[in-house]
Amino acid sequence: MDWDARVVRGRAAARALAWTDAYETLGAADAERPLATADLELLAEAADMLGRCGDAVALLRRAYLAHAESGAVGQALRCGYWLCKALAWSGEFAQSGAWLARARRLAATEPGCPECAYVVLLEVELHLRAGEFTQMLEALKRLPEAACSGTDRDLAAGATMTRGLALVSNGDVAAGLAELDDAMMTVAEGDVSARCTGMIYCVVIGACQELQELRRAQEWTEALAEWCAAQPDFTGAYRGLCRVHRVALLQLGGAWPDAVREARLACAQLTAGYGQGAAGGAFYQLAELHRLRGEFGEAEQAYRDTLHHGWDAQPGLALLWLARGRREEATAAIRRALAETREPMRRARLLPAAVEILLADPAEGPRGAEPTADELRVIAADRATVALRAMAGQAAGAVRLAGGAAREALPPLREAGRLWRELDVPYEAARVGVLVGLACRALGDEGSAGLELDAARQAFERLGAGPDATRVRRLAAGTDGASLSPLSPRELEVVRLVARGRSNHAIAAELVLSEKTVARHISNIFAKLDVTSRTAAAAYAFEHGLVERDASA
Repeated sequence: MDWDARVVRGRAAARALAWTDAYETLGAADAERPLATADLELLAEAADMLGRCGDAVALLRRAYLAHAESGAVGQALRCGYWLCKALAWSGEFAQSGAWLARARRLAATEPGCPECAYVVLLEVELHLRAGEFTQMLEALKRLPEAACSGTDRDLAAGATMTRGLALVSNGDVAAGLAELDDAMMTVAEGDVSARCTGMIYCVVIGACQELQELRRAQEWTEALAEWCAAQPDFTGAYRGLCRVHRVALLQLGGAWPDAVREARLACAQLTAGYGQGAAGGAFYQLAELHRLRGEFGEAEQAYRDTLHHGWDAQPGLALLWLARGRREEATAAIRRALAETREPMRRARLLPAAVEILLADPAEGPRGAEPTADELRVIAADRATVALRAMAGQAAGAVRLAGGAAREALPPLREAGRLWRELDVPYEAARVGVLVGLACRALGDEGSAGLELDAARQAFERLGAGPDATRVRRLAAGTDGASLSPLSPRELEVVRLVARGRSNHAIAAELVLSEKTVARHISNIFAKLDVTSRTAAAAYAFEHGLVERDASA
């Protein structure tokens, strides 16, 4: 195949979203003879979509310099935009900033150029990353009018998306969501490049999840799945981040095995090249799934990986510590996280966990949890999304129930359950069902309590939520094995691992203890339970509901 035919084939492959073919064909042509700048940009896009970070950066740098040298300022600024984003996705923030400075200087040579808007969009993103929300709106005032109505559809869609983020960040949620929906409609029409499409999908779905706009997030995620299916060799950064968003929605929808598989793929994809900075989000989602399924050792490691990649592991890590009986540590962690968080929607992500943890801490209880539930109610009233209303009702009902006001707890709990079912979030609906059952029991209605608890147990078992299913079985029987046990919280952790067949060495590694400390705990366990062997201690754990009989090793 001659050079011209190879280039034509590469262009056709890029139009067909056949990224491997496009990359290999155009790459071979470029190795034989340097490509024209337009084809060089196509090759860079193919590298981007395949997750070839270093290649994409090198190709975009070449295209930028070629355009700038020829006086094509607008085309150079477009390449500079994607170059800065590629470097930032790779964690090369200093280099990204250096290229932004270079793009600013170039834009200053032709201030009337519509593509100067690309520089403005990058500056708005810097303000967003720094939490400077007012400055985002100020910067957007410098967008050239032609940017949103010109022939560069990537620029128009990117400007609309960025304006939506700025409005949402400044509290104008309705107007911001309208702009984000507008950007998504542009994407759906197929008028923007593949890498711009991937970016907008991820940003908009992420914003919807942050706002607890679950219906919107689910709708756009379904559209994203169809788009991804049409290009199976798309493995770039946005594909990995799209997977992270998809995992969160699969988890909410109860498809936990699918969510685990997608989470592992996202972790592998985002740590392999582009998007390493976002890999923490993938590990956090994986940790959450392990925690909910009772795989506490795996959850602990995934939360460690979350922190390693620069993401905060709260509130999940605090909830894991609570599940393992480490109440004081859980309380300290969630209070620290709340103290560091100012933005209301980010606080809303922490508040439901804070209510659960504070209610479980004897030193806090309903008195400590009530202000937290009240704050969540205020945020829900202000933002008025269905999921936030469900969270607020669930929290208010839990606090009232814990405070002995079972009758007053039922209305917000029943409303929360209805809303979670409306959103098709079975795990949270089942958790509310447990609270409703306990409220019925407190009011002497044991028949209704039994029905509510049994329905919740079945839901937990379908999901694979082992710890919740075990707790509900104990509640249905009118006992709680852990609360009646003579063992301390740490000894409970140890005996559960003994029951799962763990050696002292394995227990020490999982609980981050010395083997000598583990041996001392086991000696204390034997004495308290009046047993003389690990087998007998394991039997006690099973018989008294401290661990499920079908728990995995």
